[in-house]
Amino acid sequence: MNDSDKDQRVAAQGRRLAIGIVIVGVYWIAATWIGGAMGLTNRVRALLDLIALAGFGWVLWGAFQLWRARRDDSKG
Repeated sequence: MNDSDKDQRVAAQGRRLAIGIVIVGVYWIAATWIGGAMGLTNRVRALLDLIALAGFGWVLWGAFQLWRARRDDSKG
């Protein structure tokens, strides 16, 4: 795999992470707003928050993997 292919792969992964951040953020804002407007119980709202937290955890893990991949490429 040449450098151009690696750069394109890294760029695509970065775009996926950016889209993931936006989607999870919008979900969290919408879930909070809808939960308050509909009068959902605190238990359900906490579940929605945990789902958003899991999404942010996934994005953080992906960013860490991307950082490690770029760091390893720069050493070699």
